[in-house]
Order: sequence, then structure tokens, then C-alpha cells
Amino acid sequence: MKPPFAAIAASLVCLLVAPVFAQTPTPAAPANPTSTAPVPATKRVTCLATTASLKGQDKRDQLQLCMAQARLDCLKQAIDQKVVGEPRKAFVRTCVGTDGADGGEQQ
Repeated sequence: MKPPFAAIAASLVCLLVAPVFAQTPTPAAPANPTSTAPVPATKRVTCLATTASLKGQDKRDQLQLCMAQARLDCLKQAIDQKVVGEPRKAFVRTCVGTDGADGGEQQ
């Protein structure tokens, strides 16, 4: 029997988030202007991680559902922040994580 998808998704999200909270900043760390800041994991990356253990149609279905939920969450955030027009589209694309080479289109 397969474990419920929600339990798998929650555990994978915890695996992604737990190291962030476990790190403590170094008090006197020298600034390095040549290094780049780490990019936060996008909702798309989280969706890909939660569907990594699935295969075939199950994987495609769960990825599509996860991405739809991510878009909805980002749209709600844009509405709460009163972002409208073209900036809203850009905000949602950035929030979901589809600003890359795929042109913002999902499966």
C-alpha cells in the first residue's frame, strides 16, 4: 500500500526546510562580494521534489495538481498585495518559479 501523498509531501518539505532552521549565522563572518546569495527554493522545485518518488501518469498528475495549487497560492498572494496587470503576471511566474527557459508554461 502506498503512503498518502500528503504525508510524503509534508515530509519532503520538512527535509527541505529543516536545514535552514538548523543553521546558525556566524557572528563575525567577513563579507564576500564575489559570492552570490543562495536562491530560495521555489514552489516548482518543491513540487518536483514531492513527486520525485512517483512514476508515470501518477507523477504527471501529482505534479500538475501541485503546480496548480502553487499558482493559486501565488495568485492569492498577489491579490493580497494588490499587484495588478503585467506586474501580477511577472509576480506569479517568479513566485511559482517558472521564470526560466520554459517561458512560464507548465504541462
